Amino acid sequence: MKRYLTAGDFPEGTPLNRFLAWNEARLQRDRRYVVARDIHRLLDRFGGTEAAVETCVAHLTQSPVIAWRWFRWMRLRPGAAEPVPASPAASAARTLIEALRAACGNSDMAAHAAVFRAFEALEALVGLDRLAATRPSIGPSRLSPGPRRILVIKLSALGDFIQALGPAAALRRHHADDRITLLTTRPYAEFARQTGYFDEILIDRRPRLFDLPGWLTLRGSLRAGRFDRVYDLQTSDRSSFYAWLLRPGQRPQWSGIARGCSHPHADLDRDAGHTIDKQAEQLLMAGVFPVPLPRCPVPVQALPPALAGRDFVLLIPGSSPRHLAKRWPPAHYGVLAGRLHAAGYVPVVLGAPNEQAIAATIIATCPAAIDLTGKTDLAALAGLAAQAAFTIGNDTGVTHIAAAGGNPVVVLFSRASEPARCAPRGGSVTVLSRPVLADLAIETVFDAAQAAVGNRKDEAVAVRSGL
Repeated sequence: MKRYLTAGDFPEGTPLNRFLAWNEARLQRDRRYVVARDIHRLLDRFGGTEAAVETCVAHLTQSPVIAWRWFRWMRLRPGAAEPVPASPAASAARTLIEALRAACGNSDMAAHAAVFRAFEALEALVGLDRLAATRPSIGPSRLSPGPRRILVIKLSALGDFIQALGPAAALRRHHADDRITLLTTRPYAEFARQTGYFDEILIDRRPRLFDLPGWLTLRGSLRAGRFDRVYDLQTSDRSSFYAWLLRPGQRPQWSGIARGCSHPHADLDRDAGHTIDKQAEQLLMAGVFPVPLPRCPVPVQALPPALAGRDFVLLIPGSSPRHLAKRWPPAHYGVLAGRLHAAGYVPVVLGAPNEQAIAATIIATCPAAIDLTGKTDLAALAGLAAQAAFTIGNDTGVTHIAAAGGNPVVVLFSRASEPARCAPRGGSVTVLSRPVLADLAIETVFDAAQAAVGNRKDEAVAVRSGL
């Protein structure tokens, strides 16, 4: 009996392993899954020779070799496949076949990305939905050939928005000739403009359930964009519902978790992973690879006069008022600020306007510290992080900005959140975790910061020395 392609043909935890496992658990399968299994079955049926490859190319681009299929049953058309003349579609089909063969048993992410990129290239020329039908047929692609209109959805919160900057950079590179629009909420609009990743910004006012005028306004904005593809980086119930706002009419391609979307993030365990890893895998399955770590590519602003020419350290002692367990005691930050000042650094306290009482506690213990609480926008925060010696902060959005600045960051976690799923990532991030943050010793935090700075200096010396 001829064997079908299964998740077990790829190493555990790799994108194609997850993609096939996701499809194997569903009744409604992704068209790429169906086509990949067809390729594998035909190669197996015809001995995996060069002639078998040409048979697959003919099936994908010229005349289907498969008459019909139903679950594990398949009937082939009688007779040999006709020779395939050279064409862009034939070249794309051969690339897909070779990429799929190379990815089997391969744990290299690039090999898996090559398969999804090859699907994208073929689908730009051939209608994959028709090839994946019960009775396969050949038809032209329905995708627009020219510059495309792309929508990226990222609404909130601050830490999540910063973590989406890596995917945004990858999308800007991948869609260099296309027009990219961001749908976001008002607090992040100006910062998003300054990144240079987006050609247009749409504001989502997040209408409430029974706010019919608000929903109609949002629907009008989305439909007016006439988007060819949507990358939903929010992947929430709300953002997935936006796919239905585009009905009736032809829906754009959709990368996310919306029901029936064209490019699902096909991972049965997607909620268990880190946000950055989930987004990278989601984009890989849409043909976008690689995805860099978040960076804040905004213009660096001039430092406040009190910091110009001095080594300074950022302290981020706040968090969402709903998550007070994420806060290391302000008194601990005050003592730490004194230690840092004695070591030659200027402590700088950052936070939201409603965290000024926290800053006051720190300043009372260390009068040499500078209080910028409530005095910086997101771009200014990014500029400070890019020039600070290092940052020490709680699990909050501003700490993600600091990590994206590339300099060392020490982030403090309590049992209120799981570092493996949401810790900041950047050039040098150290995570310190205690079930109750009050139990985290000041000396431990100070030593971790000094070690991080020392490691960064050692790396810089090694680079200059060519080691």
